[in-house]
Amino acid sequence: MRVVSGIQTTGNLHLGNYLGAIKQWVAMQDAMQPGDDCLFFLADLHALTVAQDPKELADNTIGMAATLLAAGIDPDRSILFNQARVPAHSELCWLLMGTARMGWLNRMTQWKDKAGKNREGASAGLFTYPVLQAADILAYKATHVPVGEDQKQHLELARDIATKFNTDTGVELFPLPDPLISAAAPRIMSLRDGTAKMSKSDPSDMSRINLIDDDDTIAAKFRKARTDPDPLPDSFDALEGRAEAKNLVTIYAALADATPQSVVEQYAGQGFGTFKPALADLAVTVLGPIRDRLTRLLDDRDSVSAALAKGAGRATALAAPTLRSAQEALGLQV
Repeated sequence: MRVVSGIQTTGNLHLGNYLGAIKQWVAMQDAMQPGDDCLFFLADLHALTVAQDPKELADNTIGMAATLLAAGIDPDRSILFNQARVPAHSELCWLLMGTARMGWLNRMTQWKDKAGKNREGASAGLFTYPVLQAADILAYKATHVPVGEDQKQHLELARDIATKFNTDTGVELFPLPDPLISAAAPRIMSLRDGTAKMSKSDPSDMSRINLIDDDDTIAAKFRKARTDPDPLPDSFDALEGRAEAKNLVTIYAALADATPQSVVEQYAGQGFGTFKPALADLAVTVLGPIRDRLTRLLDDRDSVSAALAKGAGRATALAAPTLRSAQEALGLQV
C-alpha cells in the first residue's frame, strides 16, 4: 500500500485543517504496515497557479511543514517533502500533458469555479494543474489517495490519464489509484456561522481556532462561539437545523476520538453554559502540546528545512524509476 496526499502551502492553519486532514494523515501513518509507504507533500508548485509573494510562499511552506511535524507526522516513518524539491513532479507533468485532453480539463468544476468569468485572464497553470496533481500521484505509483468531495473529480482524471497513457504506449506502467475516504474526517464549520466552513480567509479571527492560539484565546473563542438557547438533546440527529450546536458537538467528538452520538448522550439536557467550558478544556488539552511543539519548530527553521530535504531525497529515489520508465515508453531514452 502506498498512500500519497498533498496539502496547500497556506499560512495560519486552524482547527478545521487539523481535524479535517492532518489528524487523518497521522492516523494513516500510524496504521501503516511494514513495506507500506505514506508520502505527504506540500504543494508549493500548485501555489504558483496564482500570484505569490516569494518570501510569503517560502515562509508558508516552512510553517506548514512545522505544523505537520508538530501534529505528529514522523519524518522517519512518513516521507514529508515539498514538491519543488522533487523535479520528477514537474517532468512527469509535462509528459502527461500529451496524454491529458483539453475536454477533460474543461470539465473540471474547480477550474470553472476558480477562474469564474475571467477565464481569459487566468493562468495556464490554473487550467492544467489537475495534470500536475496526476503527476503527483502517478510518479509514486500510488495505490490510494485520500480525497475529499472536492477532489474526487481530480482523482478520476488521474485514473483517466493513467489508463490512456498505458493504452497509448502499450506499457502497463501506472496502476489506477483508489480513493481513500475517511469516515472519521469531520467538516468543521465557523464558530460564528455554522453554515460556513472554518476558514483562514474569514475576516473575523473569532470564527476559527488557530493552531498557534494560546490557551486563553482558545477558551475565549469557544466561550463566545455562536450557539442557541436550547439544551442538548440525547440524539445527534435531533441537532439537524441547529447548525452551530451541531458544529460544536462535532468538534468535541473529533477532539475526543468519540462519536457525536456519545457526546450528546453525555451532555443531554445540559445547556451550552456547561458544554462550552468542557469543550474549551478539551481543546486546550489536545491542541496545547501541538502549539508548543509548533512554536519551537518555527524558531528552528533549519531543522524543518532539513526534514523536508530528507523527505525529498527519499521521494526522489521512489519517483526516479517511474519517470525513467515513462520516458522510455515515450521514446525519450535513446
